[in-house]
Order: sequence, then C-alpha cells, then structure tokens
Amino acid sequence: MPVSDELFYLLFLFGFYATTVVTYFALGYGLTWVNDRNPERKIQKGRGSDKRRHAEIRQSLASMFSACLPLTIGLYTQQKGWAPAPWALNWWAAVPLFVLCMFLYDTWFYFMHRLLHTKWLYPLHALHHKSVAPTIWSTYSEDVLDNFLLQGFSAVIVFIVPFPPAILIGQRLFEHFNGMFGHCGFEYFASSSARYPSPLLCTTFHDQHHSGFRYNYGNYFSFWDRVLGTISPNYDQRVRKFEAEGPPLRFSQDIGCDLHQAAGDKSDTNIESVNTTAEEPRVTARV
Repeated sequence: MPVSDELFYLLFLFGFYATTVVTYFALGYGLTWVNDRNPERKIQKGRGSDKRRHAEIRQSLASMFSACLPLTIGLYTQQKGWAPAPWALNWWAAVPLFVLCMFLYDTWFYFMHRLLHTKWLYPLHALHHKSVAPTIWSTYSEDVLDNFLLQGFSAVIVFIVPFPPAILIGQRLFEHFNGMFGHCGFEYFASSSARYPSPLLCTTFHDQHHSGFRYNYGNYFSFWDRVLGTISPNYDQRVRKFEAEGPPLRFSQDIGCDLHQAAGDKSDTNIESVNTTAEEPRVTARV
C-alpha cells in the first residue's frame, strides 16, 4: 500500500527526532564518563557546571524536536517539487558538496547567531546563555524558536542550492555531534589545525562564546569571526596552551581526582550564578 508524502515525512520527522534523542543520551553519558576521568581538561576550571543538568535535559527534549523540523520541511519541499530538483549524488561529488554545505550552514549560523545577540532577539537566546560553563547536556538547552532559527538553514537552502537529501541529512547529523562536543566543556581537540591560519575549531572556541558572550559566533569555522573581528582575542593562545600543557587522556579514575572535581564543582556554584547575572545585560545591546 503506497504511503503518502505527508505520512512519510511525518514518520521521518519522528524517526529523526528519536535518533537525535537516543544519540544525545548515549554520547552525553559516554562523554561524561570520559570527562570525569580527565578533570584537568576542563576549560572553565573556575566554574561549576552541573547544577542545571536536569533543567538542560528537559529543555533539550523540546528543542531537539524543533531542530529536526527545518530538515523535514526542506526534504518535503524538494519531494513536492516546490524547490528545484536536487542534484544527483555521485561518489566523486559527495565530499565537495558536503564541504560546501558545511560552509553555507556556518555562514547562516554566524549571521543568525549575531542577530540573536541583538537586543531585539536576545530574549530568545538568553536561555541558552544561562549555561555560562556549558556541558554536553546544554547543547540543545535553548528556546524552541531560537533553535528553529539556527537550524532553519535546511528549510531555506533547498530554494537556493539543490543539495541532495543525503547531504542535508548528513550535515544535520554532523551538526548534532559537533554541537555536543562543542558544548562538552572539556578540551580534547586542541591542535595546530584548530588555530590560525587554519579555519577549523576545537571545543574552546564555543566555550569562550559562553563565558565571554560577545566573541566566537561561528559554528564549524573561524572564517567569519576572523574576517569581521569577532574572534576572542586570546583564542589562538588558549589553543596553544592546551596543546602544550594538555595531560594524557585517561580512562581510569582514582579517588583523589573524584574528590577534587566534586569539591571544585561545589565551591564554584556561586561564581557561576554571580557571573551570569553580571554578564548577560551587557550583551543585549550588542550585535
């Protein structure tokens, strides 16, 4: 029995949402396990970061759904013929198309992110910045409309560049995992490829956005931040420091590390709340 386009894409939406939720928890618990064994790799060592975990997870469950909507809309639009017919996907074109899609998404994300930091739209974005020291659980802790706007690329780009559906789906999946690593609060990817002159990033990049609010608006690349002067002045130096001083990765945990991390998170809870209330009002009037 044939399935209507409407039913197919409704099932796709809920299936993709379920996949997003399952991988959110799987990677979340897995990376938390690794983080607990590598406390020296925490980026913001002077701030606690776990007190909002339950609120972040609750909000993320709603926002993940809004993150899946634009992709479903874009694919449905292509299927109905309302957008240009997507290009055929060949093995030799897959990588160039994926890189192009990443760059265009990063451009969308940068400028939409800048708009969300204006005084008119920042109320939508303020919830996400309650997580001054981000964790993997805060990846989707944002207003559902905020998330829809940032992910709206997939619903719009189909009218401009006819990417094959597999490229759009792949980009969204990559963005999902990239966002979770970018919010994990621990640095595992500092290298020469994550600093000037390379346009690639590591976790420190977005972590500095949460702690400083007015820098590092990009998502995959530092290109637009460097061109438009919004990159954190000490980003490259911080990456070099992690390169030089980053301890070996550990997969075992001793009692001393456990007690040290617990004491640090408990003692720094007040610091996070003070900085949150002090910093947020300053960014509402900036672009």
